Amino acid sequence: MFHPKGPSFVELAHQGLSSMEKGYDLLAPKFEFTPFRTPDWILQAIVPHLGTTKSVDKAIDVCCGTGAGMRYLRPLCRESVTGIDVSAGMLDEAKRLLFLHERSEQRAAGSGLLAGAEGDAKIELVHGDAFAMPFKDEFDIATCFGALGHILRKDEPRFVNGVRKTLKIGGRFVFITSTIPPVFSMRWMMSRGFNAAMRVRNAIWKPEFIMYYLTFVLPEIRKTLEDAGYSVEEKAGLFPKPFDDYRLVIATRVR
Repeated sequence: MFHPKGPSFVELAHQGLSSMEKGYDLLAPKFEFTPFRTPDWILQAIVPHLGTTKSVDKAIDVCCGTGAGMRYLRPLCRESVTGIDVSAGMLDEAKRLLFLHERSEQRAAGSGLLAGAEGDAKIELVHGDAFAMPFKDEFDIATCFGALGHILRKDEPRFVNGVRKTLKIGGRFVFITSTIPPVFSMRWMMSRGFNAAMRVRNAIWKPEFIMYYLTFVLPEIRKTLEDAGYSVEEKAGLFPKPFDDYRLVIATRVR
């Protein structure tokens, strides 16, 4: 689980006993070397279902972290790709990594150009709350990778409505989820055990750190999305075992 360049157990414990914002500020410099960062192979499997190069105007990655999703969204966009996150530390790291990624690609192409070259979609990083995003009817695509466990079940309708408001009519909200695994399966037991530990932590230690597994799951989240004004498509079979029960959800704003 622990990469040599990743956080130690003590550092993870310190993060877990902090607020959400401070915890991710602390984790940011080593986040790329943790299992919490959505792997590139998952993002690569998703991209063909989002569009082709320069096929949309604008996209937003909600709870963007260090910008892994933005690196895959940017080539799809003609105008801009936006990332929003509550952690200033994560955004600082996203800015650094996005610049390094762009510089590496330019060197590989032999262009010698710096950030902001003509034809590249603009990068925008916003420090803000995913429940109060300052956008309306603006984006063609909204994504959220690896952060849905930070949303309590009772807040799921408010979250999907907030994302819907950022999208144009016909815009798509894209994320990965699954169904509830079989009771007493290893994944079910580990998830329930982790959730129980987090509930105890949040009962005795403030501020709370919201992180739970087996949230935003199908089929419940499908109904939540449809009630909020989306049409919903599920795509299975994109990921190998043991992730073969994962589903790509593409929710299109219809009103």
